[in-house]
Amino acid sequence: MAGAHVRIDNRLIHGQVTVAWTRRLGVRRLLVCNDDVAADDLQRMLLPQAARGLPTEVLTVAETLATEADNGVMILAKDPEDAFRLVDGGLRPEIVNVGNVAPRPGTAYTMVARSIAVTADEADAYRKLAAAGVPLVTQLMPHDKPAEFVPLLDRKGL
Repeated sequence: MAGAHVRIDNRLIHGQVTVAWTRRLGVRRLLVCNDDVAADDLQRMLLPQAARGLPTEVLTVAETLATEADNGVMILAKDPEDAFRLVDGGLRPEIVNVGNVAPRPGTAYTMVARSIAVTADEADAYRKLAAAGVPLVTQLMPHDKPAEFVPLLDRKGL
């Protein structure tokens, strides 16, 4: 599955994805990738409706790996663990973009960028992802300059 665009974004489908990113990247199909979301019938029904007519599937990590994807596909991973499992399973994206990662209530997190909250466990997953040889950047919007992600973790002591 080389060529698919991968974004880590715990909000999954929202305006930044459906308007800005899909247009900029020429995305023709969205794959939402998270085991818990894929097991939730309500989210499986609602997320494709939020995609503004773009064909959308809500899949487990294993189902995502078994799905044919090319550069017209954007994979939305809910968290860095999902993205690492994809790479560990054979996905070879050119880059992984860490988009919006809102803080989850009840977790100890550090804001590493204005829209990215990271827990200690997530920092470990991001580092495993980067150690697997996948370029890891943060770029909120297509017109923003991408920033290397691991140095942001380093600066915050994560």
